[in-house]
Amino acid sequence: MTFSFDPMQAKKSWLEIVAKYQNPDVRKSVWQIINSIAPYVALWALMYFSMQYSYWLTLLLAIPTAGFTMRIFIILHDCGHGSFFKSQKANDIVGSICGVITYTPYFQWRHEHAIHHATSGHLDRRGVGDVMTLTVKEYMALSGLGKLKYRLYRNPLVMFLFAPLFVFFISHRFISSASSKARERNSVHYTNLALLAVILVLSYFIGFKEFWLIQFPIMALSSSAGVWMFYVQHQFEETYWDHAPEWQYVRAAMQGSSYYKLPKILQCFTGNIGFHHIHHLNPRIPNYNLEKCLKENTIFQQANIITLWASFKTMSYKLWDEETNKLVGFGYIKKFKLKRAR
Repeated sequence: MTFSFDPMQAKKSWLEIVAKYQNPDVRKSVWQIINSIAPYVALWALMYFSMQYSYWLTLLLAIPTAGFTMRIFIILHDCGHGSFFKSQKANDIVGSICGVITYTPYFQWRHEHAIHHATSGHLDRRGVGDVMTLTVKEYMALSGLGKLKYRLYRNPLVMFLFAPLFVFFISHRFISSASSKARERNSVHYTNLALLAVILVLSYFIGFKEFWLIQFPIMALSSSAGVWMFYVQHQFEETYWDHAPEWQYVRAAMQGSSYYKLPKILQCFTGNIGFHHIHHLNPRIPNYNLEKCLKENTIFQQANIITLWASFKTMSYKLWDEETNKLVGFGYIKKFKLKRAR
């Protein structure tokens, strides 16, 4: 769907509309903590007991457990935006706890994610908290080795299988930047210490091998699904990229973020993050208010709607073509070469 409404008018309307949706409800927030963490803990325990009967049953239980892990990550995500509670202290405490469950240093992730929101779709400010996306011309200017590296990076097996494991198990264990502030550095250290304590305690009671036979498939599934969600919500054909000074925040939100229309069960597990265009318009809206905002305001229904089935096509898009203003696949390179040869 082509983005059609005037972004300046949209911004004015947005500022007037979102005020009633961006206030968190402590009862809803607490209930979401309960209905996310309690099932996660119960399923984790059930996975342990199921190992006495069949590891295949354990792996089957890992699927809903991974779903609740994603819901817990969305709570962390909302806390990072200051949208889950009115109290920033409460957001930081809950976000840090969720960070241990999801193997994510809360304050470091919060900082990088804020950069993502401020630079989404900005061709001059790529590289932090986003999926690396080159333009066609940038790709053509690479050496043979450079092109191979980029192709490997954008390969679905790497992007959705190996990269998520690397990010959550390895990359998150280290400070991402030498210029990180003390709070962000400490977030990494404290999260690592808390994870070590959890692993040692649970390994003592159930066994080190048993712990990882449970935890690894949970993290593998949830991290891959999480990266997929982030990818689909920005990497689609008619997304938005632009250089300064033409880059516009509202257009980056409404055109550069999709409305990922999922079945209700998947919408539940992913914490309504599929309403991503609204989230990017105003990240202060709690996840449980996003759907209501969409349904009550037609202005937010003007979006790039992607269904579950259609979303698999997004894996074919690899490069941004500045001539057509669309994401294209590597097959487009031949057409590009022919244009330049004429």
